[in-house]
Amino acid sequence: MNIHNIRLALGAAAVLGSVALAAQAARQPDWTALDRETLQHFQALLRIDTSSPPGNETRAAEYLKAVLDKEGIPAQLLALEPDRANLVARIKGNGKKRALLLMGHTDVVSVDPAKWKFPPFGAVRDGGYIYGRGSFDDKPHVVSGLMAILMLKRLAIPLDRDVIFLAEAGEEGGSNVGINFMVDRHFSDIDAEYCLAETGGVDLVGGKPQAAYIQVLEKHARTIELTAHGTSGHASAPLQSNAIVHLAAAITAVTTWQPPVRLSETTTRYFTQLANIVPPQEAARYRAAVKPETSAGAAAFAYFLKEQPSLASMLHSSISPTIVNGGYRVNVIPSEAKATLDVRMLPDEDPDQFLVALRKVVNDPAVDVSFGARVVRPRSTQTASLNSEAYKAVEAAYTRHYDAAAIPALSTGGTDMAQMRSKNVQCLGIGPGVDVADEQKGFGAHADQERILENELYRFVHFQWDVVTDLAKAK
Repeated sequence: MNIHNIRLALGAAAVLGSVALAAQAARQPDWTALDRETLQHFQALLRIDTSSPPGNETRAAEYLKAVLDKEGIPAQLLALEPDRANLVARIKGNGKKRALLLMGHTDVVSVDPAKWKFPPFGAVRDGGYIYGRGSFDDKPHVVSGLMAILMLKRLAIPLDRDVIFLAEAGEEGGSNVGINFMVDRHFSDIDAEYCLAETGGVDLVGGKPQAAYIQVLEKHARTIELTAHGTSGHASAPLQSNAIVHLAAAITAVTTWQPPVRLSETTTRYFTQLANIVPPQEAARYRAAVKPETSAGAAAFAYFLKEQPSLASMLHSSISPTIVNGGYRVNVIPSEAKATLDVRMLPDEDPDQFLVALRKVVNDPAVDVSFGARVVRPRSTQTASLNSEAYKAVEAAYTRHYDAAAIPALSTGGTDMAQMRSKNVQCLGIGPGVDVADEQKGFGAHADQERILENELYRFVHFQWDVVTDLAKAK
């Protein structure tokens, strides 16, 4: 090749390089415009009443499908019941890697409108917040999944793996119409290597991020019923066999019983890493918590029980009486009384053995202790890998967007990631930033003034976009 041809080749390469760089720059989202669009879709979704029961998630699914149809993104509605549809959309990659699944549930818990300052389905913006049922649980994940799919399509991002968006029904009411239906009948549509869903997030203290949490495992829920039997009679002659008296004693016994404190790799890392970023007094308590056999460890657990019950629940299988039924008029001693217990078991807790232990605690032949009806999620003891490509991508994005250390966490509540984990999908719980005082003030998930900081909604969408592109874009 002569010098002239070499110069031509170098010049062509330079031009191609410039074109490639320009193309990459062109593929960066216009976040100002995207934030406005995020708000539009988020408010629209909040204004759709998907209270479960009855759910009516098809309304939300149809809204999402209309948005995706307009962009030329194939989406399908899949439903066990016509009014409770799930939506699935997919952006195809080159198949070098298995898919990435983005999950969010469109149903919300029911409301008592009289207790709300703002209409629960009004999506009112006030003081930097957006108020509404589902504004935290879980429509931020729905809208962030939608925006990720839209941006991948619009920017024509080359992908090494498919990216799937699942807007699911029924998470709050038992999962049969949602993730159970999808896993049992349509798993090929959502099969993935990794999934991202709810129950992680970022603690904000004074508006500043303190710590970021990645849910890698969760407790499993069971319903246990205490049914007391006795002799009915006239209330003017008290009976020692009174079913309500026996039931009250049984409730007292099970709620004062202390199931064993047990740590896992996840909870040990959680408390150890948390101790590195909090004030000294709290740090000492967190470090003591990983040594439950010591007096300091016992004192830390006792403190959590009183002051930070969510932390205490991470350390043992918990019991909360939630429903009590007995009697039908003031002057009649009933022959039966029943209490329902919400039990959240550690991942490695054997339910049948736990029931045996609880019967010994009650120790009353007049009281039956049995499992109650509940849609039970699969029980998994397999922690999502802390060394996976997905975990590292989430960890890096939390640092980049929040300047906060990422900590693996055990969720005390259940999620639909349990069903995906049962299919060997690596699932990670992520979430937006929230003021740590909000829950105590009545602004958290399921509360009567549920809300999200508007800027934190946008930051979460940006954060998840980075995770998605880091994991899925062609290298």
